[in-house]
Amino acid sequence: MASETETMLAVYAEKGDVDNPLKGLTVGQVPIPRIPEGWVRVKLEAASVNYHDVFTLKGIGHHPITFPRILGCEGVGTLDDGFRVVIYPVMISPGYIGDETKDAKRNVFSELVDGTMAEHVAVPRANVLPLPKQIDPVSGAVLGIAWLTAYRMLFTKSGLRPGQTMLVQGSSGGVSTALIQLGAAAGMRVFTTGRSPEKRKLAESLGAERTFESGETLLEQVDAVFDTSGAVTWKHSVASVKTGGTIVICGGHSGFELPTDSFRLIVDQLSIHGVYAGTIDEFRSLVSFVAGKKIKPCIGKVLPLLEGAEAIRLVSEGKTHGKMVLTVGDVAV
Repeated sequence: MASETETMLAVYAEKGDVDNPLKGLTVGQVPIPRIPEGWVRVKLEAASVNYHDVFTLKGIGHHPITFPRILGCEGVGTLDDGFRVVIYPVMISPGYIGDETKDAKRNVFSELVDGTMAEHVAVPRANVLPLPKQIDPVSGAVLGIAWLTAYRMLFTKSGLRPGQTMLVQGSSGGVSTALIQLGAAAGMRVFTTGRSPEKRKLAESLGAERTFESGETLLEQVDAVFDTSGAVTWKHSVASVKTGGTIVICGGHSGFELPTDSFRLIVDQLSIHGVYAGTIDEFRSLVSFVAGKKIKPCIGKVLPLLEGAEAIRLVSEGKTHGKMVLTVGDVAV
């Protein structure tokens, strides 16, 4: 066990600032975590950056945030015996039974407990799963938040079947690229929007059949729309789905107030689903699906943990194509 004087490198928020979120961002030494009973220590090899980390730096969260707080919701690492694991990010109340995402007191790493952007993290034993040998640590590090969210959106909430059409709002973000890759692997016809030719080209390389400029009218309405942004794209999402179709939303980077055409929702009987991460059973299925299909998640950039501030800056400014990953130590990428 580590003594109280031992420290580790971590990326953490010293405070929250809604107007200047990067102001409280620090990379430095912090105490190595104590390991509560029933938890395990994970020595991190790779951790992914999510927009959730930007929200934390703004002081916005599902729970009141106590600062300082180590950032990071997901990652891959090894147990004390060297066994490699991938971390399931959602923690639940003691004794809670059922869909983990519906526990009112659910939380992910970096909300009520310190996160994964560090050399070590304390994790409930139930939240670690074996990482299949087909998935490298950097790829595995992105599965817990963006990819799990995308998996639940596509396979649990959309009702899509192979051959049906889907529109992904966005071509380069973490959830968007995951949806494109998962949809293509599952046999869907994947359409996407993108703000630039480079972003649309990326979507095509990941399996998108057709791409459109942001807000462009589609040649045909689709069976399901996947919206990761919120206010800016919402009217287009509603306009792009077929009668009886489904819209699945997981984020609000552009705002959470949605300008909904309720007449169309009623008359055309549209379904809307919100998604928050996924269950541990969905996580197991996702890991198996990625391993079995030999999917290589789209990783836009890999930086060492010491450059965590730069990684979060790039994510906050939307300057990434695919996921941003931080590595700890000598990890092959």
